[in-house]
Amino acid sequence: MSLNPDPHTRRRSSSILRHLEPETITEQSDQNALPNLNATWVNNKGAWGVHFFIIGILKICFDLIPGVTRELSWTLTNITYVIGSYIMFHYVTGIPFEFNAGAFDNLTMWEQIDDGDQYTPAKKFLLGVPIGLFLISTHYTHYDLHMFILNLLACLVVVIPKLPSSHKLRVGLPDLSPDTPSTY
Repeated sequence: MSLNPDPHTRRRSSSILRHLEPETITEQSDQNALPNLNATWVNNKGAWGVHFFIIGILKICFDLIPGVTRELSWTLTNITYVIGSYIMFHYVTGIPFEFNAGAFDNLTMWEQIDDGDQYTPAKKFLLGVPIGLFLISTHYTHYDLHMFILNLLACLVVVIPKLPSSHKLRVGLPDLSPDTPSTY
């Protein structure tokens, strides 16, 4: 009896890292059939300004909390922006629209932006915002070592998935259920 009954599916491993298989010609043609409204908005007028608006609103909200210092406010702003950015661009897969017949179900928004091309203007901007926010928050925390480490870790969490070496790389817990064969 074979452990992997379907020869077209990859066996699951116990690794926490896995790469997606390249798209088939059918999947590529489905992706190119209609415009991807889920990812084209990042190139629209005003889309980049929304990031600065969100950062400003977060900073104001954290400043309004009693007992929160300016240093802590910048660190919380950085961490909150990074968490939201990671969830939006690197965690959620697929699109909320049904007119693409599932062509983008396995791709994150980052992989959908500009058809997966790297170093486009939109992707450079989206890479630069967390780095700039890290530099600003580090400056306003007066280079305190603990705040620096928190801000650096937050920056790395959102910058590493944006790098070309992380393209179509998924990080997750291995599936070690007894029903699923695993490789060691």
